[in-house]
Amino acid sequence: MITTTAQKIADLEWGAVLKALAGHAECGDQYLVQPAAPGALVAAIDGLGHGDKAAAAAKLARAILAEYGHEPLVSLVNRCHKQLIGTRGVVMSLADFNLAERTMTWLGIGNVHGALFHAGNGRNVTKSYEALVLRGGTLGYRLPTLRPETHPIAAGDTLILVSDGVRSGFASELDLRLAPQALAEFIFKNYARGTDDTLVLVVRYVGGAE
Repeated sequence: MITTTAQKIADLEWGAVLKALAGHAECGDQYLVQPAAPGALVAAIDGLGHGDKAAAAAKLARAILAEYGHEPLVSLVNRCHKQLIGTRGVVMSLADFNLAERTMTWLGIGNVHGALFHAGNGRNVTKSYEALVLRGGTLGYRLPTLRPETHPIAAGDTLILVSDGVRSGFASELDLRLAPQALAEFIFKNYARGTDDTLVLVVRYVGGAE
């Protein structure tokens, strides 16, 4: 299992847990958090199935995103789709944080689920959140119509992306006062299915306080 310690890029803090299915050396889930002016690109990727071929497809998608992360989300997805033809294929969810405008634009193809949790003031943390609308399809095989959505963000808002190795239902159990890495580990410990590769990625916007 791979966990990250507390990480920070600009006004974002993040943490992750990544684990291959038991019996496999390679994980078919991958993630990316990297600067992309004027903010950062965040991605959670799930290669179809598991094992070496799933990992190869997911790593290729990650490399493409890392190289072309300055492009708009739709362009990134189309680029990945073309270069993944002939591979196992992947599903993925992407988020583009524009820290200058305090917005987050996201897009999901397949079943990498995402939620943007809105912070309260101090210890009065709310559980209100936006759920990522997922479009059916697989990069490398078939793309749906791509419709990115943009949301305003405020200090303390938290993005959580999980692969299908994570069961649903964790939203009501979260303590959003926890640091991103602690949240990722909580979700993994309590909601990982154990029957597939598993990825939990948590990114929090910490800037923009008035």
